[in-house]
Amino acid sequence: MSFKVAVVTGANKGIGFAIVRGLCKRFDGIVYLTSRDKNRGAEAVAELEKEGLNPKYHQLDITEPKSVEEFRDYVKAKYGGIDVLVNNAAIAFKSNAPEPVAVQAEQTLFVNYFSLLSTCEILFPILRNGGRVVNISSSAGHLSNIPSEKLVERFQDPNLTIPELSELMNKYIEASKQGTQAVEWGNSSYVVSKVGVTALTKIQQRLLNDRDIKVNAVHPGYVNTDMSSHKGPLSIDEGAAAPLFLALDAPDSVRGEYVWYNKKIVSWTGEKSNF
Repeated sequence: MSFKVAVVTGANKGIGFAIVRGLCKRFDGIVYLTSRDKNRGAEAVAELEKEGLNPKYHQLDITEPKSVEEFRDYVKAKYGGIDVLVNNAAIAFKSNAPEPVAVQAEQTLFVNYFSLLSTCEILFPILRNGGRVVNISSSAGHLSNIPSEKLVERFQDPNLTIPELSELMNKYIEASKQGTQAVEWGNSSYVVSKVGVTALTKIQQRLLNDRDIKVNAVHPGYVNTDMSSHKGPLSIDEGAAAPLFLALDAPDSVRGEYVWYNKKIVSWTGEKSNF
């Protein structure tokens, strides 16, 4: 018997945890809560089990390709493939972080962009046709946060490739090392990483159209999590609403989009339209 499978990365707390909770309640299949730290993952699973839910657990560190490959092989052997993939794992330095800008740039883009990309490259071959991918972006992933019009045009290029996008991400890292990033890129590595995620989403959709896989990026809202220093007004369950909408409920016509927590498609020029 074939089971549908949903996977959420970085899911031991925050929005990822709430997405797993929502999937356990509504997804007709098996839900995998994954995390880098096994102990924290086990604690998260135990908490959901107290609520009468039954997520599965597997260790998964998106920054280690071997970890992702082991997970891929496990899922492929046990279930045959993945139907829903939510790429949630990410990091953010605090505004008062002591690390130099160059260090923040390299580490933030390594996790939020390059590791997400490598995870997708490893797992996409076992995505089932008709599946759904949700890349957790942010309001920071909007092009209005990039000062350079030339860069904005480059990100919007409908023919932009993944190698070209990765080259842009590396150019930001290099500019940060030289201390010249502010004029063109601004001063937030998190912004650049999430603009990268949103751009990557649109490219991935083009590449997966022939398999009827829907890939969307989502800004889940300003949520009360460790990442926001618990300043966000939304609960983690409210933050999970838009990702769950894309994973379970959005029309099949919604693909390659940038969706905000109010379930509106947002263009990179700021225009909004209802589904």
